[in-house]
Order: sequence, then structure tokens, then C-alpha cells
Amino acid sequence: MPTVHIDQTSQWGALRDHAEEVKPRHLRDLFAQDPDRATRMTVPAGDLHLDFSKHRATAVTMSLLADLAAEAQVQERFAAMLRGERLNVTEDRAVLHTALRQPAGTSLHVDGQDVIGDVQGVLGRMEHFCRRVHSGDWRGATGERIRSVVNIGIGGSDLGPAMAYEALRAYGDRRVACHFVSNVDGDDIAENLIGLEPASTLFVVASKTFTTLETMTNAATAKSWITTALGDGAVARHFVAVSTNAEAVADFGIDIEQMFGFWDWVGGRYSVDSAIGLSLMLGIGPEHFRAFLDGFHQIDRHTATAPAEVNAPLQMALLGVWYRNFFGWQSHAVLPYCQELSRFPAYLQQLDMESNGKQVHLDGTPLDIDTGPIVWGTAGTNGQHAYYQLLHQGTTIVPADLLGFGRPVHDDLGGHHDLLMANLFAQGEALAFGRPAETVRAAGIPAELVPHRTFPGNRPTTTILAPRLTPSVLGQLIALYEHKVFFQGALWGINSFDQWGVELGKVLAQQIVPELAAEAGAVMSHDPSTNALIERYRTLRDHPPD
Repeated sequence: MPTVHIDQTSQWGALRDHAEEVKPRHLRDLFAQDPDRATRMTVPAGDLHLDFSKHRATAVTMSLLADLAAEAQVQERFAAMLRGERLNVTEDRAVLHTALRQPAGTSLHVDGQDVIGDVQGVLGRMEHFCRRVHSGDWRGATGERIRSVVNIGIGGSDLGPAMAYEALRAYGDRRVACHFVSNVDGDDIAENLIGLEPASTLFVVASKTFTTLETMTNAATAKSWITTALGDGAVARHFVAVSTNAEAVADFGIDIEQMFGFWDWVGGRYSVDSAIGLSLMLGIGPEHFRAFLDGFHQIDRHTATAPAEVNAPLQMALLGVWYRNFFGWQSHAVLPYCQELSRFPAYLQQLDMESNGKQVHLDGTPLDIDTGPIVWGTAGTNGQHAYYQLLHQGTTIVPADLLGFGRPVHDDLGGHHDLLMANLFAQGEALAFGRPAETVRAAGIPAELVPHRTFPGNRPTTTILAPRLTPSVLGQLIALYEHKVFFQGALWGINSFDQWGVELGKVLAQQIVPELAAEAGAVMSHDPSTNALIERYRTLRDHPPD
């Protein structure tokens, strides 16, 4: 499928001209002129209800954006991804995270291999192992039941299961608590091990190659912690691996029967629903994990079949391109009004920024347009007392997604949930419509304070509502954003599935590690600033203050 340089098309030019017509218009006027937009610009997808009406877009805008998507053949590219075509051209790989949640009994043959059969085989082994742990059939070296699971990974091998466990821990067996270690900073693993008992702790080491520097450094520390307390023979009862490198796993001391594999067509940031989710399955149980997968699949089906005008991920993607490329807005906030989703924005940072933070087209030619936005956010209402000031009255406009639920995960405690959701709805209203100066003056505010008390509004949001945060709904939310990111990458004509940008710093770090152990005055080959910082660090390390 040829690369479309989308900014060279007539559809792009039409949108550029149209943007100049829309920019001066206020959401107050758009609602006054189109009272039905609150109904017309609402899209259902699975259990999700998406309200796009508070966007600086008209029916003409959405029609022109749909024309752009058709020119870029984004829905055809999505179908090609589902078929297993090698869309990751720089690594010559298929992109098949959607196969991870295909129902049992279906099939998908890629290069002569039924990948759904392979996926179901690994899922079955994961479920069997989890049931052994939960029943007490799998015990530690001294016969103790497993009470603590520590996932050791980094990037997608940490962000996905850590986020999902925090979101869904209410659905799990509280007798098994999960912990997550990722940072090579030793304080991370040190803090996580405090209060844990070696005899009842199981480590899940998640590294496809079993060579990832940060992960294997932490794994070595965990191994020392176990063997110091329980002896060298305890490793096989207290470690399992999520990897494809059987030799390295065995060399570590892990029984390869307790190695759970995945495939090169699963990118790290798309892997929480693969064996990378083993710690999550241990935390919430196999049945809830299956429901989690079913949620993904619901949105996969929606995305594959829904027409453009009611295709939720495509509509999100088009509005993101509208603001990034035609308004010049550089960031996007994700604001879940749900404490359980407090790590969801961080998860989406990797999903979006590692996927679409690219500077060249698929064919290697430089881009002349901006790509991926800066993604950030925290749980509401905490953010309201931190950075919402900038969202409402700052000079930088930040489009945002507001996520909320009809019912809380736990029983409502004296009206907490109504208060939470009232804040969500109020923020969407205030960001969209603001408070004009004449309204402030009419309220009797002194004239010198009117500019300070005026809210410009006209700040766009998408509101996403669901009945309740369940395993299925979390899967639906993740898939929604996965496919949004896919469509945006397809529109920009980039490869959303490689991540060469993380390599250079890792290579240089490997060069610096031995230099940190060298004697003072050793020749270093970096720039003057880096050389001086290394020298300064060695002084601070070797000569601590009194």
C-alpha cells in the first residue's frame, strides 16, 4: 500500500482553508446555531458513550476530515493490519496485537501459522499456572503459599500490567498482592521489597529477549534477595519468565516450563493483553482477564466495521489531527474522573508518543507536518487543584478527554460519586463555554477584577462515559486509544510500530557505564559538558558530604 503524503493532497488544502473559517468561531455560537449537535455528535462504541459535541468543529469540518481519512485509506490500512500484513516496514513485521484478544475457536493464518491457536495455547498455560498459585498448589521453596507477586519489567512490560492492576485490583483476590518494579534506580526495587517475605514472594521477569538492561539488573537483585534467604535452589519456585529466550531463562535458573512466550508481532506498548499480562492475571484471576480481552475485541470489531462518521477511534483521531496540524496545538490531556485510572494517562503517554513521535514518512522522506502530541494528565479532581488554571485561563489551549462512569467500582460512600461526576460535567461545560466579561460585570465584580475573573472558554473536550469500570470496559478503553493512535499514524503516513528513538541513549549509556568505574582522569570521548558531568558525579559518589 503506497505512502500518501497527506499534506500534498487537495483534501489537506481544503481543511487548511476551512480552519481559517472555524478558528474565530466560539463554541457558544456553534451550539446556538446547531442545537442538535449534542445528539448528532455522539457515538456509541461497545459500552462507551463518546460526546464530541464540545469540539471546535462543524458538520463541514467532520465531512472534510472524513474525506482526508478516505484519501489516506486509513480504514483499508486497519483491515490490512487485521489480516497480518507487514505494516511495520522498518522491522519487516506484522502488527497483530488484535490477535491477542480474538475469541477461541477463530483462526488467523499468517505465513502458514495459525496465530490464534498459538495465542490460545499461551493463554491456557497462563490460566493453569494462575489457578495453581491461587489454589495453593504452586508454593514457594519452603512450602509457603504465594502472597506477593512482583512484576519486573520496563516500558510496556511494566506500564500496561501496572496500570491495569491498579484499575482492576478490586476484582482480584486480595490474598495475592501485586507489585511492579521497572526503574533501574535501586530505590525502586528496595522500596517494593520492604515488607515482603521471600518465602511467599513470586517474581515475574518480563523481557522478550531476557537481556533488557534495566529489567535484568533488577532481576539479578531479586534473585540475590531470594537466594540469600532461601538458597540457590529456591529460584525455580520463586521466578517465572515472560520471554522468548529459553536459553537465557534457563541460565538464570528459571524452569523453562514456567516461561510464557509472545511474538515479534506484539509491540511492548501493545502487549498488556499478551503473556506480559501474567502478573495482571495473577492479580485479578483468569475469568476477569478473559473479560478484559473481550473488551478489547468489542472495540476491534467496532473499529473494523463502523462507518467513518460513527467510528469512535477514527473520530478521535481526526479531531486530534485537526488540532495538531490546523490549529498548531501541541499537547493533549487525558483526565479520568476515576482514581483507579490514575495511571491511565501515563500508559497512554507511551502508547501515543512512542508510536507517533516520528519525523519521517514510511518511505523515509522527511515530514513537513507535525505528528504526535504530548500526552499527559492525572485523575480528576486532583488535577483541578493543580494545573486546571492553565487549562481554563492560560494562553496555551489543550484539548482534553474527560473520562467518567455511571457507578463507582466500590459502593458509593455518602454521595462521593455524584460529587465526582458533577465536577467532570462542570469542567467540560466551563472549558467549552467559559464566562464572558459581561457576565462577570453583571455579577457585580469590581471593574479592576473583571479581566481576572473572565474565562474565555472555547477549549475543546471529548467526554467518554461508561456504566462502570470493569475488566471489559478497561479493555474497551485501551483498544479505543490503540486504534486512535493507529489511525493518526496512518493519516500522517508514518510507522507507528517501531521505536528507534529509544536506542541512541541506551547505546551511549552502555559506553558510559565502564567510564563511571574508571579512575579519575581517565580519557573520555564525550562532549565537554558530558565529560565534566561524569567527573562531577564520580566526585559526588566517592566523596559524600559529612
